[in-house]
Amino acid sequence: MGGSLTDREKKILEFIRLSVKQHGYPPTIRELCAAFDISSTNGIRYYLQRLETKGFIHRNPRISRGIELVSSAVEHVLDSLPELGGLEAIFATGGIPILGRVAAGAPLLAEENVEDVLYLEGFVAQHRDLFALRVKGDSMQDAGILDGAIVIVRQRSEAQNGEIVVALLDDEATVKRYRRTADRVALVPENPSYTPIILGPDSYSRMQILGRVSAVLRRYD
Repeated sequence: MGGSLTDREKKILEFIRLSVKQHGYPPTIRELCAAFDISSTNGIRYYLQRLETKGFIHRNPRISRGIELVSSAVEHVLDSLPELGGLEAIFATGGIPILGRVAAGAPLLAEENVEDVLYLEGFVAQHRDLFALRVKGDSMQDAGILDGAIVIVRQRSEAQNGEIVVALLDDEATVKRYRRTADRVALVPENPSYTPIILGPDSYSRMQILGRVSAVLRRYD
């Protein structure tokens, strides 16, 4: 091998290894750029060239996922490092955590809250502020959010009028449309069988905005 690795090179190498482990194939140049917040593809190519020169990878420039790990070299340099686990492993491989529960006063993205992981390759470039929730009930059916659907949510502590949000009300997460006037907030369902949840100045403290819904996934079979 041609030399030791810098911290950045180790992280890129570990990212590639985790991608292969999780998906069965390596990341693209642009996925690496997004993961490490490097704006230029030449920046990532510089690091890949260094990893190749040092004997940790082989590259085939003719294909988009043309990175091949040199297994013996990778194991040698990474066996002394703690393997990424929990949320860091999810984010490092492009995953979005699906939360099984949300508790008032507790960190939203905590490992104990994660019940599953969603992988949507190429769906988003920056995904570390995203989480997903599985919807229960039909209160938002007229917005296309059906019982059992998964909503992808971008973490936000505030909302714009009319946005569909995930709000924590007391100890329960709910998906509703956010409406605000001068003296009240309404969490409005998209189903005429349900009534809005109205919060006045004396009850604002019951509610916490967790984020705004960015996308909805559902199965038809």
